[in-house]
Amino acid sequence: MTLMLLDSASLWYRAYYGMPDTLLSPTGMPVNAIRGYLDMTARLIGMYSPNRIVACIEGDWRPSWRVDIFPAYKANRLEDESDEEEEPETLSPQIPVLLDLLDAFGIPMLGVDDYEADDVMATFAVKEKGPIRVVTGDRDLFQLVDDKRDVKVVYLARGVSQHDLVDIKWVSEKYGIPGDRYALFAMFRGDPSDGLPGVRGIGEKGAALIANHFATVDEALAGAKGEHEALTKSLAKKIIDGADYLKIAPTLVQCAKDVAIPQMDIAMPKKPDDLSHIYQMKDEYGLGASVDRLISALGW
Repeated sequence: MTLMLLDSASLWYRAYYGMPDTLLSPTGMPVNAIRGYLDMTARLIGMYSPNRIVACIEGDWRPSWRVDIFPAYKANRLEDESDEEEEPETLSPQIPVLLDLLDAFGIPMLGVDDYEADDVMATFAVKEKGPIRVVTGDRDLFQLVDDKRDVKVVYLARGVSQHDLVDIKWVSEKYGIPGDRYALFAMFRGDPSDGLPGVRGIGEKGAALIANHFATVDEALAGAKGEHEALTKSLAKKIIDGADYLKIAPTLVQCAKDVAIPQMDIAMPKKPDDLSHIYQMKDEYGLGASVDRLISALGW
């Protein structure tokens, strides 16, 4: 009973930049993100044969409770001084059409106010039974990997055909850390794409060393103050100097796992009696074989 969780924004951005912008609707509207999203979803369903699926979307890409404690959170992505994310102008019009199409297919979708899609996926990952496959191009979600519960990340950085199936061993070999400590490692290293600085002066090597010897931020701080043998004086000083940031880092970096998920049917959609609406959208937006591939993947 595999559950597939789609990090929708990650997928449509990858589709937008990975598919040619010459893919247009009959009226000239770009549809590369729509077609790419449908194509990727169809291929992934074919590869993993999920019994359950949720397309997770952003309720809020900068949740107030994260911004309140760290105003710079994702501020690097803001469009001028507004609170809107800077988004390619030819991508924005495609997203409502894509969401309407997913709705027409009956694919369950969920975004929760004041939470990111990551938080929604994390909550599903701890509340639902495995196997669970989290589909994303975002390494932040490596923190969800759990071999005991069979939670793995389908990591699309190299595309669908060359994607990595990330488990505890993969994380361990990639970063040289215990595979269940990715979030701790990320707290110290930082993530420029989210506007998170990490601890000043600590890069990937220092963060890996810390993650190899301590399981929590509090343990690392105690080790630094207690002159733990694994820490040089310089590294210990950096940890202590970063204490204020480290107080809020877990809230910023760790996905929330207690999002209020409404009662919803997340089973794979059954074939509707009438496909005319889907075919109408296919023709209206010139989606061609991309719609056909998803229909086929769903076994309709």
